[in-house]
Amino acid sequence: MASASTIYALSSAPGRAGVAVIRVSGPAAPAALAAMVRKPPAHAQAAFRIIRHPDTAAPLDQALVLYFAKPDSETGEDVAEFQVHGGRAVVNAVLDALGSIPNCRMAEPGEFARRAFANGKLDLAEAEGLADLVDAETEAQRIQALAQSSGVLSKLYDGWRTCLLEGMALVEAAIDFSDESDVSDQAMAKARNSVELLAEDLARHLADGRRGEILREGFRVALLGAPNAGKSSLLNALARRDAAIVSEEAGTTRDVIEVRLDLGGYPVIVSDTAGLREASGAIEREGIRRSLAAAESADLVLWLVEPGGQSQPALAESPGESSRVSRETAPLVLTVLTKSDLTKPDPENASVPGLAISTKTGAGLDELIARITGVAADRLATRTGPPLTQTRHRQALEACLAGIRTFMAGDPAEPELRAEDLRRAAHALGRITGRVDVEDVLGEIFGRFCIGK
Repeated sequence: MASASTIYALSSAPGRAGVAVIRVSGPAAPAALAAMVRKPPAHAQAAFRIIRHPDTAAPLDQALVLYFAKPDSETGEDVAEFQVHGGRAVVNAVLDALGSIPNCRMAEPGEFARRAFANGKLDLAEAEGLADLVDAETEAQRIQALAQSSGVLSKLYDGWRTCLLEGMALVEAAIDFSDESDVSDQAMAKARNSVELLAEDLARHLADGRRGEILREGFRVALLGAPNAGKSSLLNALARRDAAIVSEEAGTTRDVIEVRLDLGGYPVIVSDTAGLREASGAIEREGIRRSLAAAESADLVLWLVEPGGQSQPALAESPGESSRVSRETAPLVLTVLTKSDLTKPDPENASVPGLAISTKTGAGLDELIARITGVAADRLATRTGPPLTQTRHRQALEACLAGIRTFMAGDPAEPELRAEDLRRAAHALGRITGRVDVEDVLGEIFGRFCIGK
């Protein structure tokens, strides 16, 4: 793909910093480099140069300059990079200077990555992994995103698509030799055997408990219990800040309050909810409805019980529109006994079994965090193969599996229709990596990127 325009942008984080990276990509990149530095570096080399304004030759900064000639660059185009000092004035001066060069313009969000896709430097699944890598907040997210951006998922899906294309070739052979029944029957049988094994692999891949998607979005923990059971106090203790209002007055929490935590490298979203009781008004009823919806969508529910409180969580079904998509497992419920500093431990006569904690003294909090981390680690651990990470991928794989099952259930005596079944399945797989026309999803994918990536 040859782009008429040359794009430039700040590729490092905005704001005051020691170093700021400004990237230029496109046919005018060599000219821009030559206009702003004397003796530009050769391909794949770096040089320390004075950056000058192309019109006035006034010095703007002293910086490290790099150049990569197409196609051996990240975007597949000519690329120049200025690693300038990170002051706002310096960055703005260099960006303004680039804007004065003919055919150079500011990049749009994700435009560098989109040009890399267009030039075959990465496929759509790798691009999505790259976006997740930029957004990764925990170690587990980083590992998953790095694997996807490195092509692990793409290799798996391309291998499956190759299997489908081979099956299509066999079905086409059955069509071509339809007047020779032995050859035709053998080709169809071989295609069915191959595709049947692929269907089993696809089904196993889809039945993963959404581990990759939960890791990408966050492992959800809902705090439930009666009013004044200590939910908001626990949320603040886990967040180590005053994220929720704590009061002795019952019913203080009316809406769901969320905080994001990094526990053992796993992203955990903890939700404080309204206390469950007979509601006294419309606002409280709505708060309780949202509490039940949070419980339904959670991966783990902590049922908080204060001394003398209720031991069993009264979880009711929440409205379908409030719950997460297609839950495959019910949330695990862990009972937590709060305000242990107010009671004397009596294991033999304990009426409610559970983990005792005190947010006032800190007793039991380390053990509770360890329990949450252990549940998250077990829930998100990859059993076999790379995990599914995107809803878009899941939908495409389900469409592929549906096409295969239609093929398996169809009449082998109608090879033309069976070939169409496999073509649809292969097309669905190809949409994940961009091997087929995916213009309708490009804007959604690359729009997630920041400007400069």
